[in-house]
Order: sequence, then structure tokens, then C-alpha cells
Amino acid sequence: MADTQQADPKAEREAARLAKQISSFSKAHGGAEGQVAYLGERGARIVLVGEDGNWGDLVAPSYEIAEKAVAKSGITRHESFDGEFAAKVKTGRYEWSRMAGIQVGGPKNS
Repeated sequence: MADTQQADPKAEREAARLAKQISSFSKAHGGAEGQVAYLGERGARIVLVGEDGNWGDLVAPSYEIAEKAVAKSGITRHESFDGEFAAKVKTGRYEWSRMAGIQVGGPKNS
């Protein structure tokens, strides 16, 4: 029996839009890898790490749309944000001061 399930046009457009953003990030950073994390009712987070160590993220309205967007973009997808993948992320002074500020009661305004 043939699969009669119709693709949701809105979901397809959203996946295509996200795939375009992922591809653009990849092109700007010499390639990219990604990981999809489930956020519950909010959808899914797509974490991107460029070959140059820069990173970014996008939020998709569902896990399925996030998976489809990553697949369409053609980047390597990791199942988890493990140590090897995380080690590719380059952080700067801003990130370190922000993380330290959160640990000791928030960023200081000085």
C-alpha cells in the first residue's frame, strides 16, 4: 500500500528556511556540524559549530522539523553534545566572563 500521508506545507517551508540558515552559517565558517536537542513543547534547539570554532544555535518549532532542516543542509549531525564535539567550540572573553558572572551571582556592570 502506498504512503498516503501528506507533508505539512508549513512544516516544509520552516525546515527549508532553517536549512538555508544552517547552510549560510556553514558557508561563513568553513563548514559546520550540528546537534539537535529536544526542548519540550517549545520545539528543538539546533546547535551549530563551525570549523573555525564559532558557534550558534537556532530553535525549530518541533524536533521533526529540526531533524529535517539539518538533513536538508547537509551538515554532519551529532547525536549528543559530547566532549569531542564540544571541544571544537572556541569561547572568548565574553563567554568566560558571562559564565563566571552567572556562577557568582550575575554579571557586573563595571
